[in-house]
Amino acid sequence: MKEVAVLSTSRADFGHLYWPLVEMRSHDGLGPHLIVTGAHLSPEFGETVTEIRDAGIPVEATTESLLSSDTDIGMAKTIGVAVLGLADILGRLRPDMLLLIADRYEMLAPAAVALALRIPVAHIEGGEVSEGAIDDAVRNALTKMAHIHLTPTADARRRVLAMGEEAWRVHAVGAPSLDHLTRARLPDREALARRLGFSPDRRTAVVSYHPVTLDADTTGEADALFDALDGLDSVVFCFPNADAGSRRLIRQAQAFCERHTSARVYINLEPTAYWSLLSQAGVLVGNSSSGIMETASLALPTVNVGRRQAGRTRPANVIDTRADTASIRASMETALGEQFRSSIQGISNPYGDGQSSQRIAGILAAAPKRDTLLRKRALPLDASGFRHD
Repeated sequence: MKEVAVLSTSRADFGHLYWPLVEMRSHDGLGPHLIVTGAHLSPEFGETVTEIRDAGIPVEATTESLLSSDTDIGMAKTIGVAVLGLADILGRLRPDMLLLIADRYEMLAPAAVALALRIPVAHIEGGEVSEGAIDDAVRNALTKMAHIHLTPTADARRRVLAMGEEAWRVHAVGAPSLDHLTRARLPDREALARRLGFSPDRRTAVVSYHPVTLDADTTGEADALFDALDGLDSVVFCFPNADAGSRRLIRQAQAFCERHTSARVYINLEPTAYWSLLSQAGVLVGNSSSGIMETASLALPTVNVGRRQAGRTRPANVIDTRADTASIRASMETALGEQFRSSIQGISNPYGDGQSSQRIAGILAAAPKRDTLLRKRALPLDASGFRHD
């Protein structure tokens, strides 16, 4: 039995980790131990640890880490607080492996603790690109600190290999968030309407917008977005990530809803409700990775605003736009038009087929023992870079 600690810090990453956790719990060779921290424990962000337990996933340990702050200093201190709490938890558990996902800044804490405690790290969704956020540097740092890589695309796998990682460690498995579409029962229109308090339709715009953390003014693009949303029939706001500037975005969304009776803001939507909403909406607008990685599986038009997701692989349903009001409005008009919607029917999603979780569990179960994983080999160089022979 391979004991695997799994870390979740927010509703966003738990939506990606849910099906891998289900697969790991049913696998004879794996014993998962979920550790919960960050926004999951914050009343301001919905205290979503309760949703994890309601979903039937046991929580091994919790540790407070998220400061009640809206600044970059608060972000930096959150990393330090998380290190202190996770050092005790991982020092007690001493798992065979730690499973981390994606690129949130607070993921640097468990990776650093695991490095000091000689715990191998498996990392989901390395090799991606998001040039407009600090997430890009975090993701690459996690890649070099990790020992098993579970990438969402073949291109992402090639980027990880280009960083000098040994080929046997790097596996293209797809994005596990897509497994909700193939494995979960999504609420139908009536059930979703009861959950949301209204019934979305093909004119509904779902807004998922986060601070642009690489900019000095992390919400500098937001005013143009909110101006562009004026006049839409129906708008649903999802809470932003707990980054510097998130409170300003929350206040703007709440003020927008006070002025528009057809607009609503939700602190948290559980994954099946979120997917059901996307399946019935007309467009997703914002700068979230969800718009890039997930909406293609529903052929949902997506308007990607500004710099945050620069460099990430785009499926055909994504319309990139500058962060100015006129450009965003024009892009939304195109996205909501029948011609564009018809043009993207049947497109494939480069981020996977909804079967990632089984692959992830199998790879983790078959991984070598700790000593082999920890001893990463420096690859030889040729004229063009690393050789993988």
